[in-house]
Amino acid sequence: MLTILFDGVAYGMLLFILAIGLAVTLGLMNFINLAHGAFAMAGGYITVLLMQHAGLPFLLCVPLAFVFTAVLGALLEVTLYRRMYNKPHLDQVLFSIGLTFMAVAGVDFFVGSTQQLVQLPEFLKGRTELWDGALGMGHYRLAIIAVCAALTVVLQLLLVRTRFGAQLRAAVDNQRVAAGLGIDVNRVFLITFALGSGLAGLGGALGAEVLGLDPVFPLKFMIYFLIVVAVGGTSGLTGPLLAALLLGIADVAGKYYIPKLGAFIVYSLMIVILMWRPQGLFSRGSK
Repeated sequence: MLTILFDGVAYGMLLFILAIGLAVTLGLMNFINLAHGAFAMAGGYITVLLMQHAGLPFLLCVPLAFVFTAVLGALLEVTLYRRMYNKPHLDQVLFSIGLTFMAVAGVDFFVGSTQQLVQLPEFLKGRTELWDGALGMGHYRLAIIAVCAALTVVLQLLLVRTRFGAQLRAAVDNQRVAAGLGIDVNRVFLITFALGSGLAGLGGALGAEVLGLDPVFPLKFMIYFLIVVAVGGTSGLTGPLLAALLLGIADVAGKYYIPKLGAFIVYSLMIVILMWRPQGLFSRGSK
């Protein structure tokens, strides 16, 4: 039981890092980016290709995946996404889902459809058993929990305690007033989008070994990202974090105890929560 709980928490923390960029762009920028999973896939493939062809160690490839996907996100924000900010949400959905299918086809053509394997360092492959095997902790999953917890604290401080966080909130509330106060709204949105893309890439790099990596990765996990954001709300980090943990624990426990109803349990939990709080667990509009 404790092992299942631990694995569920690790899975949930990984989903949080994968989905938090979508929560940022959707909640703070009011942009529906269904291509978010493509950035996560890019981070995973960057890690795999750097390890296979450049011989770089895993621990160096993970931060490089963050940097490369952040740069990719910045380039796409300037050239493509910025033109879509004021478009209707349906246009944003069609635009971003189109990018997702283009990414899937591109990766399948240039890299192939074979699932990629990630070779972890030896010290991350082990497992620690406590209390006569009642709690089994994989070292890599323990590392995922530690990294994601640290990132959560850093992001919370960035959004709440820094000047950039204040500028972002002001730009979201009223772009015209923010620009009149001297805030470069385009620059704020560019940095925010790049940060969200980089976090997706980081999650993809960390999750390649746990979730598997192939060209249809964005399509397989898109619904999970949307559940985290919908259930958790988009007004902060607390809601998506709690939603990701609930989803991770429910998914792992469901697949362990009732394998044939694993997905049913997750979607049932989502429906119940959204019926209780339609705007998310910690949304400003929740009553």
